[in-house]
Amino acid sequence: MTIRTILVDDEPLAIQGLQLRLEAHDDVEIVDTCLNGREAIRSIKTNKPDLVFLDIQMPGFDGFSVVQGMMEVEPPLFVFVTAYSDHAIRAFEAQATDYLMKPVEPERLADTLERVRQRLSEKRGQEEAERLKEVLTEVAPEAAESMGENHETHASNRYEKLINIKDRGQIFRVDVDSIERIDAAGDYMCIYTGDNTLILRETMKDLEKRLDPRRFQRVHRSTIVNLDLVKQVKPHTNGECFLVLDSGAQVKVSRSYRDVVARFVH
Repeated sequence: MTIRTILVDDEPLAIQGLQLRLEAHDDVEIVDTCLNGREAIRSIKTNKPDLVFLDIQMPGFDGFSVVQGMMEVEPPLFVFVTAYSDHAIRAFEAQATDYLMKPVEPERLADTLERVRQRLSEKRGQEEAERLKEVLTEVAPEAAESMGENHETHASNRYEKLINIKDRGQIFRVDVDSIERIDAAGDYMCIYTGDNTLILRETMKDLEKRLDPRRFQRVHRSTIVNLDLVKQVKPHTNGECFLVLDSGAQVKVSRSYRDVVARFVH
C-alpha cells in the first residue's frame, strides 16, 4: 500500500527536512510540495492524496483554513506540523490524525505513519466491502443480505475487551466493561473506572474506533460514556441533560449529542 503524500510548509528547509525523514519509509510517495495554503488546497483537489503533512502557521491561508477548504470533497488524512505546542487541542478538534512538533523526531514520525497506515487500511477495507455488497445486491440479493449480517457480527467481535494503559511507569490491563467514562485533554485521555483514573496517550477519535459504539457513545465533544453504566437521566436547561453514572458521577450531555439520550427513553 503506497501512501500518496503532500507536504505543506512556507519554509522550504522544513519541507526538505521532512522529505529526508520520510525517505526511510518506502511506502510513502511524495506527490507534491506546497509553500502556502492556497497552493495546498489546489494540489489536494488535483492529486487526491492519502495524507497531507500540514504546517499550521503560514501567511494567508493557515493550516486550519486548508482543512476547512476541504469540506466539500473527500478529505485526506491530515498531520499538523508546527513549532508551537499551543495549537495542539485545536488541531485534534479539526480531526487531525496526529500533531508533530518541529523539528520532527524520526521515532515520533514512525509512530504517526503507523497510525496513518492503520486508518488507511480500515478505510480501504470498508470501501472494498461496500463495493462488493453493491455488486452482490444486483446479481445475488440473498448473498448481499447474508454478507451484511456477517459483517455486523464480525464488527462487534473486533472491538477490544482489554486495553493496556501505561501510566506512572506501570502497565495496567483495563477491562473495557469497567470503564465508566473517558474525558479528552488534547492528545491524552483520562480513563475513569470504578476505582481508578488512568491517563492514556491517544486521541479520542482513535480510541472510539477501539470501543463498541453500541455501548460507548460520545455525549460531549470531549467525553465518552459507557451507556451500560448510566442509571439516571436528569433534564437540564436549553435541551441539555445530565447522565448519572453508577459511581454517582454526573456527565452533561450537550445539545449536539442529545440523540444519545433517546436510547433511554422508551
